[in-house]
Amino acid sequence: MAQPGPPITPDDLASGEDMDFEEEREAWNTYKLSDGTTLKIKLVLQGVKRLSKWNPDGNPIYVINSQNIVRVVNVPEKLKRKPQPPQALR
Repeated sequence: MAQPGPPITPDDLASGEDMDFEEEREAWNTYKLSDGTTLKIKLVLQGVKRLSKWNPDGNPIYVINSQNIVRVVNVPEKLKRKPQPPQALR
């Protein structure tokens, strides 16, 4: 089992270097749930910082900002309900 890296402080984050990046591939992961529903999940990278710290194996530590996109597909009919009208804003 790999040893954890050094603790990350707010100062580490503030002094980290923002990294540019290009999307090479953003694949969907597909999961079949025990109730028959299929979930499709994709992590979308929004930002990356390289810190001035290294893991015990010598690799630099990166911190990412990301968003998880979740799609629910193939829901069994017995689990569905009639759609509800949108509620008015208060």
